[in-house]
Amino acid sequence: MRISPSPGVIQVRIYWMLASVMSLWLLMSGSGQAAEVAIYARSNTQFDQRNEYPVKLLEMALRNSGADITLESSKEIIPQGRAMNLVLHNEGVHVLWAMTSEEREIELLPIKVPIYKGLIGWRLCIVHPDNADRLAGITSLAELRGVVFVQGHDWPDLEILRSNQLMVESVSNYQAMFKMIGARHVDAFPRAVIEIWPEVEAHDNLQVDSHLLIRYPAAVYYFVNRQNKPLHDAISAGLNTSIANGDFERLFNAFYSDAINRAQLEHRKIIDLKNPLLPTDTPIDNLSLWYR
Repeated sequence: MRISPSPGVIQVRIYWMLASVMSLWLLMSGSGQAAEVAIYARSNTQFDQRNEYPVKLLEMALRNSGADITLESSKEIIPQGRAMNLVLHNEGVHVLWAMTSEEREIELLPIKVPIYKGLIGWRLCIVHPDNADRLAGITSLAELRGVVFVQGHDWPDLEILRSNQLMVESVSNYQAMFKMIGARHVDAFPRAVIEIWPEVEAHDNLQVDSHLLIRYPAAVYYFVNRQNKPLHDAISAGLNTSIANGDFERLFNAFYSDAINRAQLEHRKIIDLKNPLLPTDTPIDNLSLWYR
């Protein structure tokens, strides 16, 4: 005799059918799960290499992950602050890269592989040619506190420098910082060793100081929405595969070996700063992730 399922069993089956349909819809739409297309925020920076490397690394990671995810840029230019808000609320941007902090790791889900191998915290200074030797005699943090720096008003670096009791002017306009150096309203504009050269070449009235390396622990991570675990796992797996097979190192060197060599780091006085924004569980002890 055929036994018909009870109403309760039928309800359970309907529930799981609906749940499966909803899960598939979320996967395809990107509303909480990894999408077939992952969109990153297109930046307004004029220095292409600053965007080209993280995009190529992300493409490599997705390719090496085996996941069926295609990377695309947003149709419009999106500043970083707005991009973070869009990722946070899952509104059309799925992934971004930014310097990590405890606050950012609470709001978003980080992939804890520092994509610049920590060099985002290795800072050289842009100076006016008339101030070429302004930093020459400085050998300690105490002496560095007599220098006036400039940084973006919403940059984590501003808080890092000020927390080390350095004098820092803050402005909201990126180009205004170069103008302040050019007008000698401030002494120095610290920039990462991997980003400083195209910037100073675009401002031929300025130059890179040859004396100091200001260094603090810092990491730029990829971030996704906290509910988007599939995309997080795909990027994480792909990055770790890229490190293991050497793809990461080859790409990094292709972009930045010239900049690092040009900096002549071995000839500079190093002044180390503390970074109060760095989360305590940052994988500092995993030496394979950091430039040494």
